Amino acid sequence: MKRESIPELSIEDRGVLRFLTCGSVDDGKSTLIGRLLYDTKTLLSDTLDTLARHANKRGLSAPDLSLLTDGLTAEREQGITIDVAYRYFATARRKFIIADAPGHEQYTRNMVTAASTADAAVLLVDARKGIGEQTRRHATIARLLGVRLLIVAVNKMDLVEFDRARFDAIAAQFRTWLAQHNGVESDVRFIPLSALDGDMVVERGARLPWYEGPTLVQLLEDAPSTQLDADAALRLPVQWVCRPQQSDVRSYAGRIEAGRIATGDEIIVLPGGRRSRVTRIAIGEEQLTEAFAGQSVMVLLSDEIDISRGDMLVRAAEPQCAPRREIEATICWLAAEPLSPARSYALQHTTRAVKARIAAIDAKLDLHKLNWAPDSGEARLEVRLNDLARVRIKTQQPLVADTYRGNRDTGSFILIDEATHNTVAAGLIA
Repeated sequence: MKRESIPELSIEDRGVLRFLTCGSVDDGKSTLIGRLLYDTKTLLSDTLDTLARHANKRGLSAPDLSLLTDGLTAEREQGITIDVAYRYFATARRKFIIADAPGHEQYTRNMVTAASTADAAVLLVDARKGIGEQTRRHATIARLLGVRLLIVAVNKMDLVEFDRARFDAIAAQFRTWLAQHNGVESDVRFIPLSALDGDMVVERGARLPWYEGPTLVQLLEDAPSTQLDADAALRLPVQWVCRPQQSDVRSYAGRIEAGRIATGDEIIVLPGGRRSRVTRIAIGEEQLTEAFAGQSVMVLLSDEIDISRGDMLVRAAEPQCAPRREIEATICWLAAEPLSPARSYALQHTTRAVKARIAAIDAKLDLHKLNWAPDSGEARLEVRLNDLARVRIKTQQPLVADTYRGNRDTGSFILIDEATHNTVAAGLIA
């Protein structure tokens, strides 16, 4: 197993890309991540020594790269991934954060967690087995959660003699299913590879001459990021009101979730609708004339107005989201106890927490048929652990919320059990 030098493709820095690997059990997700870490020379020498000792102990001819992500004892014993494992690596052009999602249906909530912050998804398919139920399930969830780039990686090509016809058949099978599947449009790419041997992962290898497209790493390096949109409308949730002792000056601290803010800007404070102008922006002791999405700033306004944690600063000249007390959303239920419309929950949205209740359960996703089963009125839909459902939620105070498609950070929320303080659901606002 060689680790050749990685060619310097470009000195361009395209920022951080978050992506997840998903697919059926034993399709090679953990091995693929191990290969990415190994071939990009991300691993430290002590990790390599540990892999070598494990290989010698088990009588393996090469290190088992899947161990780099299957960190739980139960996972190593069973050879599966249960939790979401996060790993980091970088190339000359980009930094990456990888989330390794579990393959089993009963860990659907973990898949949702991984996809909720991902810019791209690498959907692995075993070249011997083709498209399976879990493949379609993970593709559906990824698209539902707004993952715009879906890379269908046909893995284990070494076990089918690198047969082009087999790769083409799997790609055609997936395209046929995709054409019949209603959902959010995604950019779908297909790539053959061998995670075990490294062909078409970081290096091209010599056994897939008929494939002329980019390697997996090249696809990821060129993938667009949906995070931290500085060109969008300003969204600055207030996290903290700062008033130093012996001072009448109030500043408002928070992280800019989208857009930009500059001194002199006229802003509106939602949900109240009060207006003012920005007179000062600072990060620590450093004073700025302008700040962008992703930065945590302190903002001083020209007027003394009532602003508290959970309020949202938006620019008056840009599109705004109207405060509302009822939202439609898709939720993933995370708790062992089923959803109860009779109970109230705490809804945490950005920095604002409000009391909420489920007004209606409109439909539930059938994870086997991959269609939405509506409430028939005869028997109330029951939402249990790992279920995805479309619901209507009423809140005690108004929320300043975008749609999840428009802004992931201000279009998502969690529901919290008020008695146990456990997070029971994650939601995407429609």
